[in-house]
Amino acid sequence: MRPGSGPTIIAIGGHSLLAPDLPPTVANQFATTADAMKPVADLLGRGEHLVLTHGNGPQVGFMQLRSELARHTLPEVPLDSLVADSQGAMGYMIERALRAELRRRSIEGPVVTIVTEVEVDPDDPAFDSPNKPIGRFYTPSEAESLARERGWRLMEDPKRGVRRVVASPMPQRIVQLSTIEQLCELGITVICCGGGGIPVSRGQDGDIIGQEAVIDKDRVSMLLAVRLDAPRLVITTSVDYVYEDFYSDVPKPRPRLTCAEARSLHAQGQFAPGSMAPKIEAAIGYLEAIDGEVIICLPEHLVEAIDGRGGTHITRA
Repeated sequence: MRPGSGPTIIAIGGHSLLAPDLPPTVANQFATTADAMKPVADLLGRGEHLVLTHGNGPQVGFMQLRSELARHTLPEVPLDSLVADSQGAMGYMIERALRAELRRRSIEGPVVTIVTEVEVDPDDPAFDSPNKPIGRFYTPSEAESLARERGWRLMEDPKRGVRRVVASPMPQRIVQLSTIEQLCELGITVICCGGGGIPVSRGQDGDIIGQEAVIDKDRVSMLLAVRLDAPRLVITTSVDYVYEDFYSDVPKPRPRLTCAEARSLHAQGQFAPGSMAPKIEAAIGYLEAIDGEVIICLPEHLVEAIDGRGGTHITRA
């Protein structure tokens, strides 16, 4: 175990690129992304070397809905291709916004997006028990037809209806890792592994095959941080700290946690699945491999958190 010497990894939540009080139009997403890139530009301006990853949950849901609504006119797009589409579109949006902010500050430095494939095990148990909801809500009768006609798995939300669920397997290998490493060595700011990466596996002939799945963004960000020997993994989210007893009347912010404390709180069921739990799991996995630091914070508090004045900081000891 040793401190990392690579770039800082910043994992940006997909929801943080949407304004909750505005319609999710492309123009509004660009405006929100421009605001989100200001603290990133602050860090680059003072010489930080960064690699950015991002979520895509809402955005890939929009794309899946467009494909579904157009299915009587055009063939539907499989999920691996939708993830690729969202990577390209969101990478363009982040890259364009960041370049513009850097130009306004007269900061030199190239930014590039890599459409990234991530290998998963086709025998991962997640494929037998899909639990990651995507797309819109359906009525029970619509859900019954979809399950029968298209073989979809669906899960009921008692308050809102039924949604399609897909597998969320563990990431095993980042296919474009060597390319990302080469770009990092040149000092280029890289945007990669969007939406957890395009889920793929290898056929018997060694060729890549797309998988109908989604990969958790925090899990693949952890894998990337370990592979790039990152000294720091930063995960932005919708809360200012990691909280103990978050759903109680007196939630307790935890500005500092050791890996052992985080593991203990997770074992107690303190962190909600699909929300804070994957972030804590990513933190634990990273710190088991590298004697670095994980920061979980609000996107607008990014600079303050890295400077030790905000967010939750998780370390090995």
